[in-house]
Amino acid sequence: MARTAQLPSLRTMAPADVDAAAELILGNDWGVRREWLEFATTQPACVPLVAEADGQIVATGVGTANGPVGWIGTIFIAPDRRGRGLGRAITQAIIDRLESAGCRSLVLVATSEGRLLYERMGFEVQSRYHILQAIGLPESGIEDGVRAFEANDLAAIERLDRAGTGEDRGHAIRRFASPETTRVTTGEDGAVEGYVLRAPWGGGATVARTPEAALRILTARRRSAGVGGRVRLGLLDENSDGLARLLDVGLKLTWSAPRMLRGEPLVWRPGWIWGQFNHAMG
Repeated sequence: MARTAQLPSLRTMAPADVDAAAELILGNDWGVRREWLEFATTQPACVPLVAEADGQIVATGVGTANGPVGWIGTIFIAPDRRGRGLGRAITQAIIDRLESAGCRSLVLVATSEGRLLYERMGFEVQSRYHILQAIGLPESGIEDGVRAFEANDLAAIERLDRAGTGEDRGHAIRRFASPETTRVTTGEDGAVEGYVLRAPWGGGATVARTPEAALRILTARRRSAGVGGRVRLGLLDENSDGLARLLDVGLKLTWSAPRMLRGEPLVWRPGWIWGQFNHAMG
C-alpha cells in the first residue's frame, strides 16, 4: 500500500531551520535569503514561519510588526506543493499573529502569481514600487554633504523614518545603525534631512525629506560603490518627481510590483521613501 504523504504543518521557524529554508528558496532560483532569515529568527518583531511535511521544510513566510503596521513577505512554496492552499494558509497564519501583535494595517508586495490570492484575502493595491539601478562612480574628494552616522543621530533618524513610512521600524534601525552601515545628510541647521541604512542582506532603507537630500545620498552611495559597482533604489508611484529626476540622471528601471494594503490607511509620506530594507519589513 502506498504511503500517504503527510499534510504540511505550520510552525515557527527556528534558527536551526535557516539552512534548510534558505536552501529551499535558493534552490528554486528565488535568491539568497540566509542573512534575512537569520535576522528574522532572532528578532522579536518578526514572525517567521515554516510549513513542514515528512520532515522537510516545504514553505516559508515572514511577518514583521512595525508598530501599527505589519509586513508580510518571503512567502515561498516548494513548486510541488503549490496550488493546494498552502500559500493561503501560511499567509493567514502570519496575518493572525500580526493582528494579535496590534498591527492595524497589513502591507505586502505582490508577485504576479500571488496578487489574485491576496486580493481574495482582502488586500487592495495601495501603490507600486519601482526599483531603479545606477552604476557606481569614481571616488571624489568633493564634499557631497553626506557623513557617517553618529550616535546622537539615532533619535532624529527614527523620527524621520516614522514620519515617512508611518511605521515604527526603530527595532531594526537600533539594531543595524552604525558608522559603517549608515549615512546621513543634514540641512543648514544641522537637522537630519535624510538617511540610508544598509542591512546585512544588502537592502538599503532610505528616507529623505526632499529630492535634493535623496540625490546627495545617492551620489555618495555611487561613489562608495565605485566604478563597476551597482546601487539600487526603490520609489513609489507617489514620488513621480523623484522618479523623473533619477531617470534624467541615467538610472534604469529594473523591476516593478504592486504594494498592497489590508486594514487601516497609513498616515505616511510615500514621496519620502527612496529605498527598503526588503519587501518583508519595509
